[in-house]
Amino acid sequence: MRKAVFALTAALLAGAPVLSEDLNDPEELLTARHGYMLMLANQLAPLGAMAKGEAPYDAAAAEKAAQSLAALASVDTSMVWAPGTEAGALADSAALPEIIANASDREARFAELKTAANTLAAAAGTGHDGLKAAMGAVGQACGGCHKQYRKPE
Repeated sequence: MRKAVFALTAALLAGAPVLSEDLNDPEELLTARHGYMLMLANQLAPLGAMAKGEAPYDAAAAEKAAQSLAALASVDTSMVWAPGTEAGALADSAALPEIIANASDREARFAELKTAANTLAAAAGTGHDGLKAAMGAVGQACGGCHKQYRKPE
């Protein structure tokens, strides 16, 4: 399973369309989607801590994390939102069926994230105030999608 996750992640980052026989399995797609979300979270965590004042502001670290976030937000993830990967179909999925069915809204929400992440990438290294201001739109993009399309915990 790890090979499939790494293969899909590498292909996603390269912008390649991928759905080979090895990666059609809903469990594999869900694992890849979880991995992608974890990569987003790994970039957001230090940015959020700096923006909230929980960690000292570090321009270089903020810029690097924000640029990584922007790159991740630019990836076409449509292949990991396949039918059969939603909550109810898979025990570990928190994705409501509506996010699978409503591809156009999902794509619009990812476009919002991409825009917010690009704005953050431009602002993150300019100072704490710039980072803090730009984080709001990223949080709104993430939260808006999660509130509508993620199963409550």
